Amino acid sequence: MKTKSTPKHASKLSRRSFLSKGALGGGVAAGAALAAPAVLAQAPIQMRMQTSWPAANIWQQFAQNYADRVETMSGGRISVDVLPAGAIVGAFQVMDGCSDGILDAAHSVPPYWYGKSKASSLFGTGPVYGGDAINLLAWFNEGGGDELYRELTQDILGLNVVGRLGYPMPLQPFGWFKGEVNTLADMQGFRYRTVGLAADLLQKMGMSIAQLPGGEIVPAMERGVIDAFEFNNPTSDRQFGAQDVAKNYYLGSYHQASETIEYIFNKDFLDDLDDDLRAIVMHSVEAATLKNIGFALDSYSADLQGLVDEEGVILHQTSDEILDAQLAAWTELEAELMEEDPFMKKVLDSQREWNERTAYYQIMNNGKASQARAFEHVFPGRLTQG
Repeated sequence: MKTKSTPKHASKLSRRSFLSKGALGGGVAAGAALAAPAVLAQAPIQMRMQTSWPAANIWQQFAQNYADRVETMSGGRISVDVLPAGAIVGAFQVMDGCSDGILDAAHSVPPYWYGKSKASSLFGTGPVYGGDAINLLAWFNEGGGDELYRELTQDILGLNVVGRLGYPMPLQPFGWFKGEVNTLADMQGFRYRTVGLAADLLQKMGMSIAQLPGGEIVPAMERGVIDAFEFNNPTSDRQFGAQDVAKNYYLGSYHQASETIEYIFNKDFLDDLDDDLRAIVMHSVEAATLKNIGFALDSYSADLQGLVDEEGVILHQTSDEILDAQLAAWTELEAELMEEDPFMKKVLDSQREWNERTAYYQIMNNGKASQARAFEHVFPGRLTQG
């Protein structure tokens, strides 16, 4: 006969009960109990976090960097089990997994729950207003984006989650092509992998779109299901084996100009935590973001060079013709989105207002070509090399 299993959060509840009803209300007995440190002797709270990435992907290490900080700052009171995509739910199902309590947390990106609401993509892979992903992250934290995210997930969709954004992604590559793609005519009819509103955008530009998780991209290319694809960055692309199925790598595109990693938490799990542990779980997103910015820059740059020097990949800048067409398509798509959904309009208006001020400052302060000018001065000719 099977015995009844212990409830998932029983250790937390019994610990809280011990503090409020037992040790703190028992006079001398309480002093003896606290001197013993009975609370610290209890088993750590288990936090089950699944990602949307294969185990070998660099973003799995991003998630582990977050977990390491939670465990260290909590003094071991929380233990984080970081699992790859598919361990419990599919890569695109982590939002549901967290809402349903199957997962305590997830490490993903907002476009992966695009099927629930197109507005998810506005928190990554939305229209281009001149700001970068750092600007998007700042809007989320300081410009009201966090409350709009809460409104969408909790009020509109009825999801039992709390979300945070972390790690601003560099401008994403247009991706991998078997031949050169420099004009709109070159890409007509291509079966192309992307996610979120980028799918709507590129459909307007003549592509047929397949929205696939990262781990399915290269097999789809090998089987001829898709003709071209993007994922995100040189390290992930190299780890997937992109260089084995295509050699032309186009950098710098507007289809996903500003995106961030998403941390999703089951709301009940957070509510059950003591205040200090809840703060650690939430603020570790910021701590991991700083770690991962440096970690990614080191890895991405090294793998970009490795793709060229060791894998025979040919680097290209996405052409002005394609970039201008992307901007025009975004303008058309934005008008449609604002017309069809009042909440979309609310978010887009907020982002527009934010970027008109903040992106203006960034561009005026930095100058459009200031980095390239300084780099060329110190490393003459390097920008024209592969």
